[in-house]
Amino acid sequence: MKQRLLRQLYEQRIVAIIRGITGEGLDSLVGTLVESGIRIMEVTVDTPGVYDKIQRIKDEYGDEVAVGAGTVLDSETARTAISAGAEFLVSPSLNVDVIKTAKRYGKAVFPGCMTPTEIVQAFEAGADVIKVFPASVVGPRYFRELSGPLGHIPLMPTGGVNLDNARAYVEAGAAAVGLGSALVGRGGRQVDLADVKERAQAFRGLVRN
Repeated sequence: MKQRLLRQLYEQRIVAIIRGITGEGLDSLVGTLVESGIRIMEVTVDTPGVYDKIQRIKDEYGDEVAVGAGTVLDSETARTAISAGAEFLVSPSLNVDVIKTAKRYGKAVFPGCMTPTEIVQAFEAGADVIKVFPASVVGPRYFRELSGPLGHIPLMPTGGVNLDNARAYVEAGAAAVGLGSALVGRGGRQVDLADVKERAQAFRGLVRN
């Protein structure tokens, strides 16, 4: 299952990040993303009722959607998310215990890193993809520079990726991009599903090979 997820990630190159969107709004958003061809999404653990939501997405879509937990900061949260059905874990920072927990249960893990030292440390600890966060601080050129010495490590810029720069990140060597408000809007606000669909299609076009 983990290898299937990673193949899907490298093909589709997009992880949708859902934060703070609840109830029917979440159901409608997930349906729109699936309809638009985005099948990998993380629900952040600070979203109310996150574990029930992960389980509900899994029950409704099965293998059609890969759903993970985001903002996982410790091993206890990692275990709880995995028990709820999360197929992968995403963190904003590097916590080796989270990586070890994911590996123990055979799940993919994308820790947040910034420096080359952190990136190598995370990869050697068993991370599958490195979430470079916040990517807006360094920009696409940073990924191009890393692609020389660290080209064997899959990188996923997150934080500040938008329609104006997504293509540049991919051309600079990013394996995939993490898309939050630029794709799905901000939690707590009414989600315009027509806009989400339009942006999803635009992003998919930008990140294709």
